[in-house]
Amino acid sequence: MAWQLQDAKNKFSKVVQQARTQGPQVVTVRGERAVVVLSAEDYDSLRAARPTLVDALLDGPRWDDDFAKAVTARVKTPSRDPAF
Repeated sequence: MAWQLQDAKNKFSKVVQQARTQGPQVVTVRGERAVVVLSAEDYDSLRAARPTLVDALLDGPRWDDDFAKAVTARVKTPSRDPAF
């Protein structure tokens, strides 16, 4: 269901109740969709399907053996500047 902002403000309890029982509720501002009110259950299911930043970083491209050896060798090489 779509709610105009003023109606959603005046009937917020009803908006929340319907989000919990009937699904997401759309709130419009000047006739344009502005926000969607979700039940906590719907929100949790959306978040669960999305990888975290850590998951995304860990699932990044794999290093081949030559590249891993080059990185390891570079780390073990002392810096030219003794200040580092």
